[in-house]
Amino acid sequence: MMRGTLALGALMLSLTLGGCGFFSGEEEIAIESRSAQEIYEIAESDLERGRERTAARTFAEVERLYPYSQWAKRALIMSAFAYYEATDFVEARSAAERFIAFYPADPDAAYAQYLIAQTYYDQITDVGRDQANTVEAMQALRTLIERYPGSEYAREAELQFDLALDHLAGKEMEVGRYYLKRGFYTAAIQRFKAVVDEYQTTSHTPEALHRLVEAYLALGLDEEAIRSASVLGYNYAGSDWYADSYALLESDGALNASDEGGILRRIWRQVILGEWL
Repeated sequence: MMRGTLALGALMLSLTLGGCGFFSGEEEIAIESRSAQEIYEIAESDLERGRERTAARTFAEVERLYPYSQWAKRALIMSAFAYYEATDFVEARSAAERFIAFYPADPDAAYAQYLIAQTYYDQITDVGRDQANTVEAMQALRTLIERYPGSEYAREAELQFDLALDHLAGKEMEVGRYYLKRGFYTAAIQRFKAVVDEYQTTSHTPEALHRLVEAYLALGLDEEAIRSASVLGYNYAGSDWYADSYALLESDGALNASDEGGILRRIWRQVILGEWL
């Protein structure tokens, strides 16, 4: 009886172990014999369960096994999305770029370009660090805006582009302030002028003009300081930066010597004091 029990137990164990190996092997083989829709649905299930990387690889199997099917097209864009959700930005870009290359006129091409932009945008760091990802994000966003202007992603791309531009201007301002504080006035002027010339639509332009006033006055270049203050007063007369620039010029004595025609005084009286007559 005991021998029979042990034999039965051994048989059950061997069947269990054998079954595991069979099903494990069958699962790998089964993917080859499944239809494109079945593989796609397996990948969808993995994605819903939070297994993004596994889902991405399974979506890729649809493309590999059924490369010219409609399921392959759907799986390719979903693979890009799944890799993006897994924060595997390199693979996400690769899949999205392949989708655009294969299906440039497809409605989902705009979304693929959007994903490419997001893989860079999500990696934008603070202004104290390298801004290579900011530049890449702006280029990808510009491509989206110009190539797919009517898409549902274009508006968000425009907003993100403006934010990225403001971020780059912030980097220039940080470096400019560093130079200004240490007395490297010429280097500081180059940075602040870059903000005024290249990033004039950003929130940093009023401060950049004020910092130019500071730097020019430090070098004794009163006329250049007056010119920068005039631009600041004309475009941002109600800002605190203009008030600071005017006070600085007045205390320095530059207004008496260089403000021919009283341009800055007129702006000050009209906008700040409200004396229009």
